[in-house]
Amino acid sequence: MTWPRLPARWLSQPRWDKVRAMTRKLFGTDGVRGRANLEPMTAETALRLGMAAGLVFNRGGHRHQVVIGKDTRLSGYLLEPALTAGFLAIGMDVVLLGPVPTPAVSMLTRSLRTDLGVMISASHNPYQDNGIKLFGPDGYKLSDETEAEIEALMGSDLNPRRAAPDMLGRARRLDDALGRYAEFVKTGFPRGRRLDGLKIVVDGANGAAYKVAPAVLWELGAEIVPIGVSPDGFNINKDCGSTHPQALAKEVLAHKADLGIALDGDADRLVMVDETGEIIDGDQLMGVIADCWAQDGRLHGDCLVTTVMSNLGLERYLQSRGISMVRTQVGDRYVLEKMREGKCNLGGEQSGHIIMSDFATTGDGLMAALQALAVLVQDKRKASEVFRVFEPVPQILKNVRLNDIARAAATLEHADVRKAIAAGEATLNGKGRLLIRRSGTEPLIRVMAEGDDAAIVQRVVDDIAGAVAAQGG
Repeated sequence: MTWPRLPARWLSQPRWDKVRAMTRKLFGTDGVRGRANLEPMTAETALRLGMAAGLVFNRGGHRHQVVIGKDTRLSGYLLEPALTAGFLAIGMDVVLLGPVPTPAVSMLTRSLRTDLGVMISASHNPYQDNGIKLFGPDGYKLSDETEAEIEALMGSDLNPRRAAPDMLGRARRLDDALGRYAEFVKTGFPRGRRLDGLKIVVDGANGAAYKVAPAVLWELGAEIVPIGVSPDGFNINKDCGSTHPQALAKEVLAHKADLGIALDGDADRLVMVDETGEIIDGDQLMGVIADCWAQDGRLHGDCLVTTVMSNLGLERYLQSRGISMVRTQVGDRYVLEKMREGKCNLGGEQSGHIIMSDFATTGDGLMAALQALAVLVQDKRKASEVFRVFEPVPQILKNVRLNDIARAAATLEHADVRKAIAAGEATLNGKGRLLIRRSGTEPLIRVMAEGDDAAIVQRVVDDIAGAVAAQGG
C-alpha cells in the first residue's frame, strides 16, 4: 500500500483549521471543551447540547436512548444532570454510567444498542477544564458534519421541539458498567496467557480508570502497586498519569517493579515505564504492536496510521520491517478516519492514543496496555528490551502561549513568522521535519522540529518560536 507524503511546508500552514472553522465554532478536535462553569462548559449550554444532539439522533419510531459517562472532575456533577435534562426534555431516555473510561462509553453505546453516547471529560487536562465527547450508535465519534448539524440546531428555537408531558424521557443508572467494560477489555488479551510473576505499578491518574485498570491487571495475575487511585474531584491528572510519568517512574524504581502503566484522566491514552525507569511513549508501543501483528499476519495492509507528531525514528523502523506508515493531522479522530479509509486496523498518536479497530472504535489505554503486555509475556524478556524497538531522532516541541487565541491565524500568516518558517525548512534541508500548528483547545502555537542533529533542531525551533512570540505573545 502506498500513501502520499505531505511536505513539511504544507503541514506548517493551518489549512485544516481553516476548513473546520468554516463549519463549526463550538466543537473542536475532540468534542466541546473549556473551563468549567464558563462558556461553553456551563449547565445552560450542556442542556441545549443535550436537546440538540438528542433531536439529531431521534431517528425512527422506537424509544430513543443515550448513555452518559464521566470522569472524576468536580464539574462532572454540574454537567451530567444538565445534559440529562436536555435529553429527557426531548423524550430521550438516559442511562447513567458514572465514572468510566471513554472507551467504555463507546463500547456500551454499541453493546446497549443506544442511539448516542456521551462522555463528560477533558481527558488529560486539569480539573478546572471539562469537555463533552459524543459517539454515534456505531460507537465512533461523530463526523464534522454531524457536529455542525448539532451546533446549528443549538442556535435555533428548540421550544417547539420539546416532548409532550407524557413523552418525557426517563433516567436510570447502570450499576455494572465497569464490570461489563472489564470483561470486554480482557477479550483483547490472548487466551492461555497470564501476567503471573509480573509486578506492575498502575497509575490511574486519579481519573476514570482508577478502579477498573488495577482490577483487570490483577485478575490476569499481575502483582499490582496502584497509584493515582484516590480521586477527590480536584486531583485528576495532577502530577500523575500519562502526562506526568515521572511519578510512575519513581514508583517503579522504588518497588523494583517489572514495569509501570500510566493512563490519563479518561483512560484513552497510555504511557509505560520500563524496569529502569525509562519512559515508553506511544511511538514505541505502536512499533512493538505493529511488528508483532505483522509477524502474526494480523496487521491489515501492513500499515500503521500515525499523526504528524510521530517520531521519524518510528517511520524508519517500520520501513525496515516492511511496514508502511501514513501520517494524519493531530487528533485521534483523524487517525481513525484514515484507518477506516485505508482498511487499517492499527493507528495512534505519540501521546499514547492507540486505536485497535479489531477490538474498539476509539483509543483505549487499558486495551493497548494488554496488547503490549501480551508481547512481553510471549517474549519473556525485560520491558527495556521488548519496548524499545527504535532510537528516536531528536525531536523538540515548544509551545508559545498567545495573549488571545483569536490571533493565532494572523500570527502564523505574519511575514516575519513565515520568513522564520522558510528559513527553518531550508536549514533542515530535507534531513528532518518541521511542524507548526495551533492548539485546538488552548491559546497556544506549537512549534516542532526533528532531525538527526539535535543542535540544528534546537536552533530551528528557537528561531521560529521567537518569531511567533514576538507577533502573538
